[in-house]
Amino acid sequence: MPWTRRHPLLIALVAAVPVLGGCASAVPVEVAPHATEPVCASVVLAVPDSLGDGLPQRDTTAQAAAAWGDAAAPVVLRCGVEPLGPTTEGCQTVETPGGASVDWVVVPDEDGGWTFTTYGREPAVELRVPSAVAAERSTAFVDQLGPAVALTEEVRSCV
Repeated sequence: MPWTRRHPLLIALVAAVPVLGGCASAVPVEVAPHATEPVCASVVLAVPDSLGDGLPQRDTTAQAAAAWGDAAAPVVLRCGVEPLGPTTEGCQTVETPGGASVDWVVVPDEDGGWTFTTYGREPAVELRVPSAVAAERSTAFVDQLGPAVALTEEVRSCV
């Protein structure tokens, strides 16, 4: 009897090792409350493969999410977060390379990072930039997300 017939379980385990290894590097992300909105799938499929030098895209553990950079301190996008209501926080209109503009409410995090949340778009999109990334580079890469985020419906603007 050939070796492969005597040890089918061992072969199955060996075949699963690369798959399990890939899961270990996925960035853990909490699913947004409205992540099942159909447009969120389109948004995530349209995000760039990298956000400039040193921030390649990574796999995540959540639906309607994307991540870039180091797994220990990733930049994380979640589609389907709660839309913002009226706010006194700063709202910035960011022109994108494709011509679309996206309004973002930008809030500093307690740890020195930043949270960008779309304003006037449904479903809303959130981008968290950890302090480790914010300390090393500009957050100007937000404009690269514009073409993907512009797939959501604009219902109002900053002005």
